[in-house]
Amino acid sequence: MRNLKFTAATLLLLTSAACEKELDFKYLDIEPLTVIEGELTPDGARIGITLTTPMDEPMNRSRLTDAAVSITDLTDGSAEFLSPDADGFYTSSTPGIPGHRYRLAVERLGSRYEAETMMYPPVEILSLEFNWIHMPYDDVAVLQSRFTDNPATDGDCYWVKLFRNGEIYSWAEMDDRSAVDGVCTYFTMTSRRDTDEEDDDEVLFDGDVMTCTVSAITREMHDYLEALQNDSNGPAMFTGDRCLGYFTATSPVSAEITFRPDEIPEYE
Repeated sequence: MRNLKFTAATLLLLTSAACEKELDFKYLDIEPLTVIEGELTPDGARIGITLTTPMDEPMNRSRLTDAAVSITDLTDGSAEFLSPDADGFYTSSTPGIPGHRYRLAVERLGSRYEAETMMYPPVEILSLEFNWIHMPYDDVAVLQSRFTDNPATDGDCYWVKLFRNGEIYSWAEMDDRSAVDGVCTYFTMTSRRDTDEEDDDEVLFDGDVMTCTVSAITREMHDYLEALQNDSNGPAMFTGDRCLGYFTATSPVSAEITFRPDEIPEYE
């Protein structure tokens, strides 16, 4: 067997900052697979196309620019072909519209790949705050975000991304099973109080700005992200010829908070 590896950008394509998670895939001795990573937002579309890399070769994240890429609004019937920019991303400034359904089509070297998704309206972030919680080894700053959820529907899914000073810090997928009275709560442990004992990837310093971005996503995208967290390819999101990757249409909203350890209250 031959090993192939694919770096999944969690994030973006996904908001112009990438959270790289190296995944290992085992296949028979085959040619590299196409990887498509795309997002449509109210600001437009951004699609990246790469190839998987054999595990015994250096990672190659060069973007392919020889494809025909189009996005069709299945709700109103309009379609647009995208062109690659200087960074190799296929882009469009045409905004996505909440409530509309979209199809991404990619054709390259005789192969065709298609994915469809719904674009949901934005949520509202109600609060973003830190609290110190006491753990046996140290106090830990927990970051908590509360945002709106539609109580009239079940199974709503969300993608929460945290950025530290503009760089991706962590991300997670969640659904509305824990929502109470139309409010979802997301929380995650961040930095220990004793920064000398903290991992460099997680440590926060006084003045660091944390930005929380929340996007409503489809159940299919939720399951794809959940699989990535478990070191899996995830369910196939494209029909047609075989490829890896995702296509999502989101209306992200953000809030930010400055880390001030001396001002954080103790959790009661």
